[in-house]
Amino acid sequence: MALGSATLTMTVLMTPDKANFSGNVHGGTLLKYLDEVAYACASRYAGNYVVTLSVDQVTFRQPIHVGELVTFLASVNYTGNTSMEVGIKVITENISEKLVRHTNSCFFTMVAVDETGATVKVPKREPSTPDEIRRFANGQQRRAIRAELAERYKALEVRKG
Repeated sequence: MALGSATLTMTVLMTPDKANFSGNVHGGTLLKYLDEVAYACASRYAGNYVVTLSVDQVTFRQPIHVGELVTFLASVNYTGNTSMEVGIKVITENISEKLVRHTNSCFFTMVAVDETGATVKVPKREPSTPDEIRRFANGQQRRAIRAELAERYKALEVRKG
């Protein structure tokens, strides 16, 4: 299996149809774009269809306004056997004011599946640059935290049953 690119960049113009009642871009609209970017990045890397397993640490740092360009910078940070962590940084550009801001960040866990919905192995991520190595290590830590939380949740469900 050929290894696809581990990064993806997508830029979208925020038009009036994406606004909420306060005139800013609706958070749900942004979440939809984030999911699409995570899908595109992970599926290209894995060479398979992928599904979203979880979304972690969605941080809305600043509002995004209608008329701004929004660039999504996605990277496969960490791979397990069948899953991948995709980190996404959102950069917003106000064209008329020449102002660039970091407005959002988040992490998606995506799982590769075949046409029957069964999970499939993904290519192992081999970080090489200092940024990739840092992201990989942070991805390992987040994965361990997610696993611990899942175990705690299972223990609670057993007690309730």
